Amino acid sequence: MKKVVVPLADGVEEMEAVIIIDVLRRAGWEVTGAAVKRDCAPAQLVVKGSRGVKILADTSWYLIEQDVFDILVLPGGSEGTQRLMSESSVLDAIRKFVQQGKIVGAICAAPLVLQEAGVLSGRRATCHPSLWHKLSSAVLNKDRVVADGKILTSQGPGTAMEFALEIIKLVEGQKRFEAVAVPMVIK
Repeated sequence: MKKVVVPLADGVEEMEAVIIIDVLRRAGWEVTGAAVKRDCAPAQLVVKGSRGVKILADTSWYLIEQDVFDILVLPGGSEGTQRLMSESSVLDAIRKFVQQGKIVGAICAAPLVLQEAGVLSGRRATCHPSLWHKLSSAVLNKDRVVADGKILTSQGPGTAMEFALEIIKLVEGQKRFEAVAVPMVIK
């Protein structure tokens, strides 16, 4: 079973976070939503999304053992992305996952976090169309979901389902992709 960690910061795009977590769990994977907040008290596991929706994280980012995870996926949201970009432990984790050949995904504004971590240089990537001009180190690709090796990027809330399914396809192939997509009436 694949193990996935999804860092959740206040200001996260709710649709992206929930869709990613839900779809990957439908694949039978263990997905951990980790609140990126310094205070690890139980009340701090509640992350307030960009539209005010509250999401209860499974644990704190600061309590996880990063080495046990196979995949790191960053949801977007302008404010949430800024918080992730300013957190050195998130940037370090991204670099480590890429160096170890693990899968890293980012959607909406979150590819800018990958850029900040220095892992997009010369790679094909996309992000929210309003931020294309800021994706300066990558080779911009305007497709809805872009895979360059083991780094996947996507454009935003409307592409979250495709994005999560592409992660499944990359890891487990077309047959598993269809096994998850068909019951959701995607394919």
